[in-house]
Amino acid sequence: MNLQLSKPLCFFDLETTGINITQDRIVEISILKVMPDQSKATYTKRMNPTIPIPKQASEIHGIWDKDVANEPTFAELAKEIRDFFEDGDLAGYNSDRFDIPLLVEEFMRTDVDFEIEKRKTIDVQTIFHKMEQRTLSAAYKFYCDKELIDAHSAEADTTATFEVLTSQLDKYDNLENNIDFLADFTVQGGKSVDFAKRIVRNDKDQVVFNFGKHKGVPVEKVFDMEPSYYSWMLNGDFPAYTKKVLRDLFESYKQKKAKSQEITENKLDQLKNKFNTK
Repeated sequence: MNLQLSKPLCFFDLETTGINITQDRIVEISILKVMPDQSKATYTKRMNPTIPIPKQASEIHGIWDKDVANEPTFAELAKEIRDFFEDGDLAGYNSDRFDIPLLVEEFMRTDVDFEIEKRKTIDVQTIFHKMEQRTLSAAYKFYCDKELIDAHSAEADTTATFEVLTSQLDKYDNLENNIDFLADFTVQGGKSVDFAKRIVRNDKDQVVFNFGKHKGVPVEKVFDMEPSYYSWMLNGDFPAYTKKVLRDLFESYKQKKAKSQEITENKLDQLKNKFNTK
């Protein structure tokens, strides 16, 4: 089944130094860009992560320090990678929890704007887990009847993820072949406002914290009750994109408070004028 697209959909996979979104780095990226006319383009690059690759990570993806010692850094490739993505939406396997947040962190260390807010995201793993509860290799076998050779190679995983999604659309009649539906379908645990899911929208469409002592509490209410919580998060070990979202929310909160204060002062002035005229 061909994907119904109005703009490019970019399947991508990362091989990294580890799984800590704020501290680890990309060592390889592979992107499969599917165009609305169903034509495809691929982009695969290794890069120097600027930090050592732990032995445990190298044993999984097969990329060692010596393999990337002379490769360009992400900062040197950032504009090239951004341009390949164009204005495309994003798809991957476990991408909402890992690949997208880590990719955004890398971009935020550069002066290249990736504009993640304008892109829809589809996590093929979420569709799979909602339907079958398996792994990528099992998904590839189940949906495509193929063995996943070179698993944990970014390019092989990326291609497999694309094939799995098209097969999922063939298999499940209740999956609509459009990006809006698939992006909504792959949301879990409240609609995420930041990719780390520290801040989400609840079923009332309120923006709330999704962790810690204020879990489920509207963000603006926390700003009122405990202003220091904002500073604590900005100085804490949270992803850069989470902090950006938090700063934007706090700026919006301040503007609302200022406007409310202005309205209150205007009402007081009106009352004063009313009594002064009597």
